[in-house]
Amino acid sequence: MDFILIALKLIVALGILNVWLLRSGKATAYRGRDAKNLREEFAAYGLPFWFMCVVGVLKVGLALALLVSLWIPELAQPAAIGMGALMLGALVMHLKVKDPLSKALPSIAVLAMCVVIALM
Repeated sequence: MDFILIALKLIVALGILNVWLLRSGKATAYRGRDAKNLREEFAAYGLPFWFMCVVGVLKVGLALALLVSLWIPELAQPAAIGMGALMLGALVMHLKVKDPLSKALPSIAVLAMCVVIALM
């Protein structure tokens, strides 16, 4: 069971860090509407740039907390709950702009993994 929990923490944390630190300026198949980068995606949702910055700091911070929870397990549940809440928000934004379900799959998958982490 520990192996599954470790794997889920690594998948969520490294995936979020990849999106927000390495691929933020790149187009992916999962960006909302026709956005080519994170800034355009938040604009497509009708959200201001400052909100993108806040979400980015929260996601990167929570991803780092999930990594640290490999050594300090008490951090896992609050970090997973926080990340899950942000993923729920991402899902709602995809629904708001009527994206196809395929664009929301990463947020759904990360939300599901966060629920498992929080409950383990």
